[in-house]
Amino acid sequence: MTDRYHTLTVTLEKDTRDDDAEHLINAIQMMRGVLSVAGEVANMDTHMAEERARHELGQKILDVLYPERRKR
Repeated sequence: MTDRYHTLTVTLEKDTRDDDAEHLINAIQMMRGVLSVAGEVANMDTHMAEERARHELGQKILDVLYPERRKR
């Protein structure tokens, strides 16, 4: 038996102005089977999530480059 999807999420590589995203939204809306397309507005929560992810990745890179620094 195959799975059935009810939602597909598209993630943009960077925050995009609404007027710049209009053509992309329209193109997705024209695809067969698409009921609706809605944008999520970037806010402080998305900024904090990006900063935390960036910090965590930076810490992991430092741990790989300098493994002895964690032992202190």
